Amino acid sequence: MSRIGRLPIALQAGIEVAIDGSKVSVRGPKGRLEQALPRGIRARTADGTLVVERRDDSARQRALHGLSRALLANAVHGVHTPFVRTLEISGVGYRADVAGPTLKLAIGFSHPVEFVIPQGVQVQVEKNTRITITGCDRRLVGQVAADIRAVRPPDVYKHKGIRYTDEVLRKKAGKTGAK
Repeated sequence: MSRIGRLPIALQAGIEVAIDGSKVSVRGPKGRLEQALPRGIRARTADGTLVVERRDDSARQRALHGLSRALLANAVHGVHTPFVRTLEISGVGYRADVAGPTLKLAIGFSHPVEFVIPQGVQVQVEKNTRITITGCDRRLVGQVAADIRAVRPPDVYKHKGIRYTDEVLRKKAGKTGAK
């Protein structure tokens, strides 16, 4: 049996789970998420936990068992405690600002870049150089952070650009010059 798939998911107080066939809806204080289960995988609640089971021991079912359990665990965690990703902007004159549903980035281009913030994600800017992305859907928070970082990834020579706060960068040596 899958080591990940067989683990029960503990449901904290205030989290409601509704199972309708192959669709699992998770509702909590921070939001509501829905997760569709693949064919052959089913979920059930028992004693304050959510248990994921599979139909048989085929290789595909074993793979989907662990995946489905991980996705449901992320949904349960996200509606209770939101996921957070933090980005830093480094460079002279580089800054960010949130104006309604858009994030405006001044990052060295001839024009400011406007990034539309999707539904279900909150973006905050601190000190014009620190962007905090928060939401209950882990996949969406990570994708938005990756899309913002892709606008201006960090330069390998000067480290100018947008990077994750916990990202470790290796600085390359520049030209050695004539000797």
